[in-house]
Amino acid sequence: MTTTSPQGRTELLRPDGSPVRVLVVDDEMSITELLSMALRYEGWQIRSAGDGTGAIQAARDFRPDAVVLDMMLPDMDGLAVLGRLRRELPDVPVLFLTAKDALEDRIAGLTAGGDDYVTKPFSLEEVVARLRGLIRRAGAADRHSDSTLVVGDLTLDEDSHEVTRAGDGIHLTATEFELLRFLMRNPRRVLSKAQILDRVWSYDFGGQANVVELYISYLRRKIDAGREPMIHTRRGAGYLIKPAP
Repeated sequence: MTTTSPQGRTELLRPDGSPVRVLVVDDEMSITELLSMALRYEGWQIRSAGDGTGAIQAARDFRPDAVVLDMMLPDMDGLAVLGRLRRELPDVPVLFLTAKDALEDRIAGLTAGGDDYVTKPFSLEEVVARLRGLIRRAGAADRHSDSTLVVGDLTLDEDSHEVTRAGDGIHLTATEFELLRFLMRNPRRVLSKAQILDRVWSYDFGGQANVVELYISYLRRKIDAGREPMIHTRRGAGYLIKPAP
């Protein structure tokens, strides 16, 4: 759900009306304090940690709705922390902070299960905007009325975030779910990479449209593996979903 603060901001709240919870993990105290201050201004509850061990313990105690996670921590790297977090909280969206700008490093974070990333130095406004998008897509706030999308034997429940194909359950990350929802809301319609970036990521991804290809490949492995394909590429145009023949 949402509400409007006295400052005129639209605040995200949990479905029970309590503030959204965000865990901030970075070993640079100045960054942690700055991010925490900006996120508290959004009306969110914030917990912070300076290393991987502290992050894992904080996640168990705090049960956050989203995590901001530095890739480079003193006791373990961010990918190792992500793996531990996923065992505790399999669906929590994770926004990576990284000083690395190489494409392979960004893809490594996304491939490992991260939902998004920002490269240092970053703007606070960008971090807040990306977190808002991740939290909404994960269903921790702004839950919509009960609605089920059906394309062929593929079913997506927008309220429970359950996805099935031919009755078999399919587990998706928050970003994968939002991408599939966008495709299923537009069956048989070719959607360009630019349209998908604008709708699913909700911001300019810096021209890195290859992230769309990456997530389409993730969906194909989960939706189409061992079955008649439903997700199709129209070379030079984009992607579409339609019932299997």
